[in-house]
Amino acid sequence: MGKPVRMADIAEKLGISVVSVSKALAGKPGVSDEMRAKVVALAKQLGYEGTRVHSELAGTGNIGVLVSDRFFAENAFYTNLYRSLVLKSGNEGFTCMSEIVTPEAEQGGILPALVAGRKVDGIIFMGNLAPAYLSKVEASGLPYLMLDFQLPGHACDCVISDNTDGGFVLTEHLLQLGRRQIGFVGSIRTTSSIMDRYLGYQKALRLSGIAPREDWLLEDRDENGQFIPLALPETLPEAFLCSCDEVAYNLVTALRQIGKRVPEDVAVCGYDDFRFATLCQPPLTTYRVNVEQMAAAVVSWLARKIRQDDPVEPMMWTVPGRLVVRESTAAE
Repeated sequence: MGKPVRMADIAEKLGISVVSVSKALAGKPGVSDEMRAKVVALAKQLGYEGTRVHSELAGTGNIGVLVSDRFFAENAFYTNLYRSLVLKSGNEGFTCMSEIVTPEAEQGGILPALVAGRKVDGIIFMGNLAPAYLSKVEASGLPYLMLDFQLPGHACDCVISDNTDGGFVLTEHLLQLGRRQIGFVGSIRTTSSIMDRYLGYQKALRLSGIAPREDWLLEDRDENGQFIPLALPETLPEAFLCSCDEVAYNLVTALRQIGKRVPEDVAVCGYDDFRFATLCQPPLTTYRVNVEQMAAAVVSWLARKIRQDDPVEPMMWTVPGRLVVRESTAAE
């Protein structure tokens, strides 16, 4: 038995969009009578099951999640986020499948098997992927969304945590504790999330009349996104805001190795409120990312796109988090 014929197959043969095929088969306005007749005729010729129109529009099908190996291998946060995607997809009537994109595939523009084999109805890009690779997958015609990142200067549908606000809130918390010398640990060019957290940190400092010091901006990963040992500055600030909880955990370890106490000598904030926040001693003050709401938002939005609901202008859905205060920033 051959593979089931999909709306994307009909669209490809006629050189039109999947949206147009869906409207033609569902009797919706937006396509000419001539094109509607061609779509229906080809659907019958290829053996497209008419009942599948209703099931696809109702939301059954497969969602593919593409994530770069450099993030999935190093960041436990994405494991938790993917778990939420699987659960939320099931609630919407979808099966969720993941594929890890290797550096070779990303650099060479090799289509993922989920896309090349027409195994999914829509794509979620999770974490950062190279713009050229995104464009390659986008050309497949599948509906897609970006999760936990954005492309500055590009209008794309995406769901992100409010990273700028998170960086601002954590820095404000440290300032309210009287810590005015604050550093940032994170390679800001690695991901849009880290950059936005850094911008929130900068905003809070600037509004308090404080200029961020370049020697207190510490790199936490290499150009491939792999964590690296932290190089502490000769003169330490009173506090650090870190790009994520795991980096904050590593920082506390590094400070302890040189005889510094947390929070007495240096206060430390993490980000995400995941595993390392409570494994750390002392437990970390952090910004809790609402993973469940992010997953629910991206799945429901992608389901609407797969159902071929009327398209709208590209949007960014920003999900707020909240401050969680623990012992790593306890007031003196």
